[in-house]
Amino acid sequence: MTCLNKKDLNNAALGEDGYPSARRAWAVTLLLTIAFVFSFIDRQILNLLVGPIQEDLNLTDTQVSLLQGFAFVSTYVLLSVPIGRLVDTRRRVSILAGGIAFWSLATAACGAAKSFGGLFIARAGVGMGEATLTPASWSLLADYFPPKRRILPFSIFLTGPYLGAGIAMILGGLVMEALLAHDDLQLPLLGSVAAWQATFMVVAAPGLLLSVIVFFVREPARKGLATATPVAAPLREIVSWVRANGRIYTALMLGIPCVTLVLYGLQAWIPTYLLRVQEMSLVEAGTQYGVIALVSGSLGVLSGPVAGNFLLRRGYYDFQLRVAMISLLLIAPSLIGLALAPTQGSALMCIAVVSFLVPMPLALVATCIQSVTPNQMRGVLVGTHVVTVNVIGLALGPTLVAFCTDYIFADRQAVGYSLALVGTAACGIGLVLIGRALKPLSVMLKRQERSVTS
Repeated sequence: MTCLNKKDLNNAALGEDGYPSARRAWAVTLLLTIAFVFSFIDRQILNLLVGPIQEDLNLTDTQVSLLQGFAFVSTYVLLSVPIGRLVDTRRRVSILAGGIAFWSLATAACGAAKSFGGLFIARAGVGMGEATLTPASWSLLADYFPPKRRILPFSIFLTGPYLGAGIAMILGGLVMEALLAHDDLQLPLLGSVAAWQATFMVVAAPGLLLSVIVFFVREPARKGLATATPVAAPLREIVSWVRANGRIYTALMLGIPCVTLVLYGLQAWIPTYLLRVQEMSLVEAGTQYGVIALVSGSLGVLSGPVAGNFLLRRGYYDFQLRVAMISLLLIAPSLIGLALAPTQGSALMCIAVVSFLVPMPLALVATCIQSVTPNQMRGVLVGTHVVTVNVIGLALGPTLVAFCTDYIFADRQAVGYSLALVGTAACGIGLVLIGRALKPLSVMLKRQERSVTS
């Protein structure tokens, strides 16, 4: 019997192209997707609990929007680029495992909060932990799959937010309903807690186990390095590269966040819209919107690559951003339809359409960043993308909608009109910024294809 040494075993785990075996790569993709799901459960559960939190802590819509957006984004943005720098040079699975544990503990701390200030600090902690997820996960996937096989795993990974948001709505509603049946909830050290506080603690618990599992994932070899060991590119080199490809990175860093502005505004205020305007119960709103987010959101992510491949076969090398433009063109009319919807059924139909359209380009954008960015810059530029997506999308989206409701329309029942006004404006800006990048992106990707085949 022939014995295999350690080197032989390692080689056996690699495919013919030098990347990890397909089985291992897909197993890691599944695990990273689960991590993304849990991150959005912990991030989005607040959106379902707006009513009970406002009642207990006496908060305005604008204050709630700061918890939904700014509190989370302030630390998320602050740490994304430094963490991206670490991702370019350090063990990525350790960074990610630590982040999962941290955001899970911070989510539990949201349940211990008894004031706006306490909840704000806890939400900032959730942002700190989740800042590890995208730079580490995207970098790992790029080294588990060769370029031509990346779109599908990125698409599956990017179903995480929609699965997570859907589960948060459904599970949150069910947990709240179960906890409300108990008049006096008592927890060790904390004493009496409200049902919304206990809900935060329940959804936070699984993340701690997940962090342990992620820690033991094998780190893949980095591909496409300019040097034998991973060395982060100098800042001036990164700036020079971005300037040389300014229109492409403007679209990726500023245009695409207009899509996510619509997404986060929708996720933040649709549950409240269903409660206030369509007069659903909390459980109905959570279940109805949860199912839509699960089904429409996931189908939207998975349909993006199908639309992209259709365009690519017809010679559109800029397909990754062209799909984003098509999505933006169709989102605005759907949001206007939501604002004018006369019935629950028509409102839910508009929500389903928007929920399908918004995530369509996101997997393609993720692979586009990997395609146009050298390996030693990916962590930093993915981190920068995370910053702009969350400053524009998550910090501004919920707050702009709340601002319109509180100060422009001055009517708590005008949530649908606020979503339409903010979303339509974002779509127009996004179309201009992304449209300017189509030609240079096409030129760059054609040049890359010629260099590979020559």
